[in-house]
Amino acid sequence: MNWISLTSEEQLAQIQEASFLKPQVIFKHSTRCSISSTALHRLERAEAPADIDFYYLDLIQYRSLSAKVAEVFKVKHESPQILLIKNGQCVYHESHFAIAMEEIVENALSH
Repeated sequence: MNWISLTSEEQLAQIQEASFLKPQVIFKHSTRCSISSTALHRLERAEAPADIDFYYLDLIQYRSLSAKVAEVFKVKHESPQILLIKNGQCVYHESHFAIAMEEIVENALSH
């Protein structure tokens, strides 16, 4: 898995723009949560498609950025949480143990 670190609000506009060319995924991770660690390990063990960009957001270090993600993409904040961005908007999001690479890929292809 080749994570791209999400560390600034400016990246959100870049993610929206890039999502018109290929799907973008944001994984919001709490480094203090065992459920979040489990979700992260499940994603890292799965085969990540090369045609999707995967962003990693450390919720503890970038708390205000996490709130901005929820605001920009109009989703309720949860942790851990995965957001799939296509054509500038969030078309799929999931949290906790429901986070699965298969679902991300399926939704990336269907929307």
